[in-house]
Amino acid sequence: MRILILIFAFAPTLVSQQLTFPRPSPTGSVSQTIGITEVSINYSRPGVKGREIWGKLVPYNEVWRTGANENTTITFSTEVTVGGTKLGPGTYGLQTIPAEKEWTVILSKDAKLWGAFNYKPENDAVRIKVTPEKSEFTERLTFTFDDVTDDAALVTLRWEKLKIAFDVQIETEKLAFDEARKAVRWQPFMQAASYTVTRKKNLEEGLKWADLSIAIEENYWNLRTKAQVLALLNRVPEAVKTMEKALSMSKTMDQAPFDLKQMEELLNGWKKKK
Repeated sequence: MRILILIFAFAPTLVSQQLTFPRPSPTGSVSQTIGITEVSINYSRPGVKGREIWGKLVPYNEVWRTGANENTTITFSTEVTVGGTKLGPGTYGLQTIPAEKEWTVILSKDAKLWGAFNYKPENDAVRIKVTPEKSEFTERLTFTFDDVTDDAALVTLRWEKLKIAFDVQIETEKLAFDEARKAVRWQPFMQAASYTVTRKKNLEEGLKWADLSIAIEENYWNLRTKAQVLALLNRVPEAVKTMEKALSMSKTMDQAPFDLKQMEELLNGWKKKK
């Protein structure tokens, strides 16, 4: 009776707790930096356990989850090229269709499947044909990144006595320069130069900041700011020439600048001083 009382007393606690047991196919992950791109694979790792794998446990010519349990996924932090197809950053399902002489590797836009039960070919991002090769015995399914360079790597799957691989290529140089361009922008230098105009101080420094802004990206805004700095430094002919260039560039803008009339009046005033 006392045992029953104890069971009923602790029943709500026992029911509310999630019990955790080892999975037959434990989860695993592997990641690699290629240049400035992070590539990671999340998967479950079934074991051979003395079983016949290819064509038996894993049937030929059927879509396989390429692991166990949840969908195996591969994630790219930047744009990459796989099998000649450009893929945007994000997470993709990684399925395969094993066959005796040739496998199909599939990267799917649907990364949230449980296994491959609801796999839909219309969600494929890319399909690649690869040739299986003999490999040293591997008890648990394993993904690795091999032959890593700044621009590419081989994603290799090994299990039992077989391996397959496909390459991921990355335009690292382009990505790095694009990141640099995003980090170095014309606006802060133009804003600093504009502040010297407002305060009418540190004008020589303001001129340098205006030139730095123009060197990054020449446009109406930094040209008109430089012109104002030049005028305050009494370099009126240069100010006139710079403002004329700014006003000329304003004509190519989708929308006329809010201060266009004010800049035109400034230019007319400087011309009278020449």
